[in-house]
Amino acid sequence: MKKFTRFGVRDAAPNDPWRPSSTPIYQTATFEQESPEHFGRYDYARSGNPTRAALEEHCARLEGACGACAFASGIAAVAVVTRLVRPGETIVAHEDLYGGSQRLLTRVCAERGIDVRYADLVNGDRARWSAALPATTALVLVESLSNPLWRAPDLRALADVTHERGAILCVDATAMSPWLQRPLALGADVVVHSATKLLSGHGDLTAGIVACAAPELQERIAFLQNAEGAVLGPFDSWLLLRGMKTLGVRIERQQESARRVAEWLAARDDVTRVHFASLAIGMRRERHARQADGPGVVLSFETGDDGRSADIVRRLDRFAIAVSFGSVDSSASLPCRMSHASVPADRQLLPPDLIRLSIGLEDPEDLIADLERALPVAQRLCPLQERVGVR
Repeated sequence: MKKFTRFGVRDAAPNDPWRPSSTPIYQTATFEQESPEHFGRYDYARSGNPTRAALEEHCARLEGACGACAFASGIAAVAVVTRLVRPGETIVAHEDLYGGSQRLLTRVCAERGIDVRYADLVNGDRARWSAALPATTALVLVESLSNPLWRAPDLRALADVTHERGAILCVDATAMSPWLQRPLALGADVVVHSATKLLSGHGDLTAGIVACAAPELQERIAFLQNAEGAVLGPFDSWLLLRGMKTLGVRIERQQESARRVAEWLAARDDVTRVHFASLAIGMRRERHARQADGPGVVLSFETGDDGRSADIVRRLDRFAIAVSFGSVDSSASLPCRMSHASVPADRQLLPPDLIRLSIGLEDPEDLIADLERALPVAQRLCPLQERVGVR
């Protein structure tokens, strides 16, 4: 897979006569026009801004897309993709999608008259996935790795099944970023990111990116971006551009630390299961390795008791208790009580004792020492080979 495209001087501010080496912040709401009859490229910042345009062009290059649009948050990016679906049509989503995406689909899209269905789009084969998509399917929504069980769908096979239905495949690649995976090259039509996380990497902004494979889809997304106005402002666009310059070095370091933490947890007697892509077993591990360049920077594990898990998270010192992930600072959360708390009880598929760890740039030995202090000694629960792997 082609690696990160260099953000060169010529890309910093296209058409700026002063040719700055770093993209300026065009902090303005409007742009003066030559006359009332002849408009320039920019007129009103909701419709376009040079700082945001530089970001969008850069993201399109990284994804191998025909274009990209930047939004005020990751969920705003997902929401605009659902606008491609009309009342009476169907959205089929993977069953353990991020809680905020499930809330959007179940509470907002369903109220617009859209048929929303959930299915296991990871396990099984093409015939099973095809049977899960009714004739009315207009959009299939999956994550590159499901959050927080880190299960990988077969994107090429799923793209084939989706296109046989005449539907759009949208992949939320937040957990991977274009450094580790480019879903458009695997057959997806649309890729979305919560750029708040890995792309930014510093926990200082909220942003979302939508990138499209085909010009007609890109035109529809760009129209909705302008019409509905959930755009990313110039300062946050500049912050995101700056954060993305270190994307590769950040992910490589964080990912290696995540491997060490995951392997350390998997070897413990008082951890019942570890969820991490590189620890997946058999076909699941091979599938992810085939379509991505690494397991990512986030893992999760089970302890056998939700009260014990809460105690562990409270005792951690080097991990902040936070709902997001992908920052240079490590964090810990209880998904059932935090990021996925909005999922109705009858749809909650996550183990109540699940702890999610986002690994930052700290020394991995310090993180492991912190976990060792927080994890109480417990009796061996089951053989190691039964405790490792993504369900």
